[in-house]
Amino acid sequence: MENRKRLAIGAIVLALAVSFVIGWFVGRPLVKFISKPELFRAWVDSHGWVSRFAFVGMVVFQIIIAVVPGEPFELAAGYAFGAVEGTVLCLVGTSIGSILVFLLVRRFGMKIVGIFFSEEKISQLGFLKTTQRREMLFLFVYLLPGTPKDILSYYAGLTDMPFSMWLLISFFGRIPSVITSTIGGNALGSQRYIGATVVFAITFMISVAGILVYNGIVSRHSKEKPNEVGKIEHCEETRKEDDV
Repeated sequence: MENRKRLAIGAIVLALAVSFVIGWFVGRPLVKFISKPELFRAWVDSHGWVSRFAFVGMVVFQIIIAVVPGEPFELAAGYAFGAVEGTVLCLVGTSIGSILVFLLVRRFGMKIVGIFFSEEKISQLGFLKTTQRREMLFLFVYLLPGTPKDILSYYAGLTDMPFSMWLLISFFGRIPSVITSTIGGNALGSQRYIGATVVFAITFMISVAGILVYNGIVSRHSKEKPNEVGKIEHCEETRKEDDV
């Protein structure tokens, strides 16, 4: 048992180190590049369809490495590809990334979730494991722009939610926030600055409201089930002992 714990701790430390290295040497330059819309659009124009596949890969990377922000990718998609194509590419990338995250968490459990999120943040979402309205709550929170969808992507794998249900929620739930970002990015690319300002202002207000609603939901439910992380880890440990 002690050897197993040491191996688990070593694996977590190694995964943290790898995530940091990837985020620093790949994620940072990627975000810096994608945050320069004119440079990114020139790159897209010069690479044709290859740029589409490359961009989807970037979005998948952003979803898996949760510390990399997603907003610059959505804005860049609208700027470089247009609102419609940019939205489609973003949704394809986020769907693939969400699937991979879900499967990884189902395989490795809290070990991989803990790489990106603290126990405190995970425990705050404990109510989503047992509430009868879990699927509706996941969808509702996903539909709100500004809510932390990355942590929800990782947390979903800790629940017993069916894979097909998660796929539907993660796809349709992201549409509003992706569309607003790509429309704003497209407006900037078309030099319609007034339209872009209006879109960003509306999105900002909705995002603030979404964050307040999300924090209210989490605050209300976290008081009811404060020890969710401990329960998850205990269940995983018990399952391993049973397997032995």
